[in-house]
Amino acid sequence: MLFESRGARPRVDPDALVAASAIVSGDVTIGAGSRIMHGAVLTAEDGPIVIGANVVVLENAVIRGRAGYPAIIGDGVMIGPHAHVNGCVVGDGAFLATGSSVFPGATIGDGAEVRINAVVQVNTRLAAGAVVPISWVAVGDPAQLFSPDRHDEIWAVQRTLDFVGTVYGAGPDATMADIMRSQSDFYGEHHGDTAIAD
Repeated sequence: MLFESRGARPRVDPDALVAASAIVSGDVTIGAGSRIMHGAVLTAEDGPIVIGANVVVLENAVIRGRAGYPAIIGDGVMIGPHAHVNGCVVGDGAFLATGSSVFPGATIGDGAEVRINAVVQVNTRLAAGAVVPISWVAVGDPAQLFSPDRHDEIWAVQRTLDFVGTVYGAGPDATMADIMRSQSDFYGEHHGDTAIAD
């Protein structure tokens, strides 16, 4: 289903396919030969989404465009079921496996792989052809790779990357109440969304 949101409508190439149960909302461009499968959600919140040619977005994946962090997906990319792709750039031929998460400001190089349940943190740069192993975490610019049991080492790098500012646009002293009040207002703007007839 296509929605006009925040004054913008999706643009879908005639050769692309959006499954009946997928949601495509706002400033989203979908290239030729791309396939957006059942339950996927592509939502251009306050930043655009650009999907290249021959991209497959599988069931229940979420792609989100953010202010200052558009979601730009290159050509020939596979985005697996339940993946979370948020305000990042994904190079041509990359593979984002089931349950993978890529956070705002991240860049995934051409042909890189983010395997099952792996995470690429905010403002992280993953080189072309790099592989983030199953459930591992990539963090930093350039990316360092850590197994999930190395939390203290991950945090030592991650705390320098401004997660709260990048994801929520909030300062370092913001409380959870501050962040959630702002997020409630932000997402409340969807009250004005309009379904686009086929």
